[in-house]
Amino acid sequence: MKKKSIDLETYARKDHFLHFLHMTNPYTGVTVNVDVAPLYAYSKKENHSFYLAFVHAVALAANRVPQLRQRIHDGSIVEYDTCGTSHIELLEDETYCYCNLMHDMDWDAYFPYSEKQRKLSREANSIVDEDAEGLYFISTLPWIHYSELLQPYGGTESNPRISWGKYEKIGNKMMMPVSIMVHHSLADGLHIGRFYEYLEEEINRFKN
Repeated sequence: MKKKSIDLETYARKDHFLHFLHMTNPYTGVTVNVDVAPLYAYSKKENHSFYLAFVHAVALAANRVPQLRQRIHDGSIVEYDTCGTSHIELLEDETYCYCNLMHDMDWDAYFPYSEKQRKLSREANSIVDEDAEGLYFISTLPWIHYSELLQPYGGTESNPRISWGKYEKIGNKMMMPVSIMVHHSLADGLHIGRFYEYLEEEINRFKN
């Protein structure tokens, strides 16, 4: 992952960045029901993990939005050319570990790579993320179909957090709640909207 510094003097959102930077709660987010049926059907047909497939779709969509690749660094902004993910892997003792993945590859290459990383992460059994700045933080609640989600956050973190819950079959659709939380210094509703637009495109590439 390569990153570049953003010149605040020529940055169009400089005033917005500074306005939200020191707020007590500078985070904003939404939950949207997303039809995941095409990607689910593809995963089952190809005998792939739907969970890992959706992690990939989420990362591909987020990486298409430059503002979601930006991070607050020493009071200024850096932008990554691509970001990886840190997702949770449930363990037999009902705890979890973190698994980091990169997504700069096509779907065929992604699945063997991600399954290998999943196995290695479970063996390492760690919740410590080194070099976490360039990651999206991924979590799930597959037990419930929720309508709203409050995310944990640290006072200085600016990594987008993306979560999803249990899907529900409604006719030919499979509706799943997908949440995103961003640091408002870096991203607005427009950028959140683009994320969901691109996520729909990534899912629908497997339609029919």
